[in-house]
Amino acid sequence: MTLISEQQLPSIIKRLAHQLLETYPGLTNAVIVGLQPRGVYLSDRIVAALHQELPADQIQYGKLDITFYRDDVRRELHLGTQTHLPFPIEGKTVILIDDVLFTGRTIRAALDALLAFGRPSKVALCVLVDRKPSRELPIQPDFTGKEMVDITPYKVKVRWKENDGVDDVILLDQ
Repeated sequence: MTLISEQQLPSIIKRLAHQLLETYPGLTNAVIVGLQPRGVYLSDRIVAALHQELPADQIQYGKLDITFYRDDVRRELHLGTQTHLPFPIEGKTVILIDDVLFTGRTIRAALDALLAFGRPSKVALCVLVDRKPSRELPIQPDFTGKEMVDITPYKVKVRWKENDGVDDVILLDQ
């Protein structure tokens, strides 16, 4: 079953980029950090949309590998990803970007990883899909592409052309 079609995805990404600009005009004192591995596909697209509105040198964009901060590191290793934060985060607003917010554990790991690089003044969260009632930790997104009531027997699969050959979000049987 399709949750977000290939036709819907560009407008959702554009809306998220505009919401970021409305909340953080000019991205002054704000940096964007995509979570490796799959959140980077979304953050790349959001940053591309932001380039339509802002000069390239005004957007500070990095990528964060949280592999060794996860509580399930032995079960799920994503080798080949790496952290690239070519700017300080100390005292800045960090906008974390990920594809799906489910239990909140990935974001907890991301917060732990971020603190290894400094202390931001604020952390905001932007996700493509929020599986609302499935949270195990008190973590909520600030910017959401699509909210869904958790349909427990299904897995949310975000597919990106760069990796999967198609852009969409589908529900799969567990």
